Amino acid sequence: MGRIKHTGREKQESQIMSNRLTALSPHASIITLNVNGLNSPIKRHRVAKWIKEQDPTICCLQETHLSPKDKDRLRVQGWRTILQANSKGKKAGVAILISDQVDFKIRKVKRDTQGQHIMIKGALYQEEIMLINIYAPNIGAPRFIKQLLTDLKEDVKNNTIIVGDLNTPLTSMDRSSRQKINKEIVELNEKLKQLDLIDIYRSLHPKKAEYTFFSSAHGTFSRIDHMLGNKASLYKLKKIEILTNIFSDHNAIRLEINYKKKAEKGRKMWRLNNTLLSKQWIIEEIKEEIKKYL
Repeated sequence: MGRIKHTGREKQESQIMSNRLTALSPHASIITLNVNGLNSPIKRHRVAKWIKEQDPTICCLQETHLSPKDKDRLRVQGWRTILQANSKGKKAGVAILISDQVDFKIRKVKRDTQGQHIMIKGALYQEEIMLINIYAPNIGAPRFIKQLLTDLKEDVKNNTIIVGDLNTPLTSMDRSSRQKINKEIVELNEKLKQLDLIDIYRSLHPKKAEYTFFSSAHGTFSRIDHMLGNKASLYKLKKIEILTNIFSDHNAIRLEINYKKKAEKGRKMWRLNNTLLSKQWIIEEIKEEIKKYL
């Protein structure tokens, strides 16, 4: 069977229909991945190709190893909005890419000069969202994250999503060795609880053991890459999954968010049917008349 060829007009009509369906059923997908360096042109090409294949609404990258003057090196067709926080020494480095297919109104951006985190606030599908992309240091990661959350606590609301390589397993289930978590991680979890933040993956997969990183030095797997969100927004979080790739030593995480659920809840509100009310009134009248003759 031969392939069906589409004309330019048919493609345009198809795109218009796709945009209409997106408007009727608004949803967003966020992907986070530690890319383990992007200074190689071949590596950047592979990452760009992978992003286009995954087609997320928002893509968050960590450990880009780019300097402030290298900001134009990270380019992906279809994701022209690229926000980065880089250090002068090409260490760490984080980036947030936003798809051209969505109307994301950016209102505020906070960049870390050491390239450890970046925060953006804005509106997606007319709903407020705050996104923090973190690359925590290898040493003292729980303390680093706890301090960062303390510094940003005024910004952390029920629309907050925190993603990235936190370099921290939050529970014993997040290690293949089932090693107990230490005091610093316990204190970090207490801080998350204070801010009403939850581990989205663990909330949707409470008994599943899946990992994002393999340590060759220790011979163990762990889930140190995370997505955190406010527990009040759990109802709109549709799906979360871990994705493999061939160009990094970390696995990616993909989150699907359904922005239509809140609207559906209001639209499905029960209403009294007046015709049923009038019929019920007639039935009651007939019953009363029958009683008179019994």
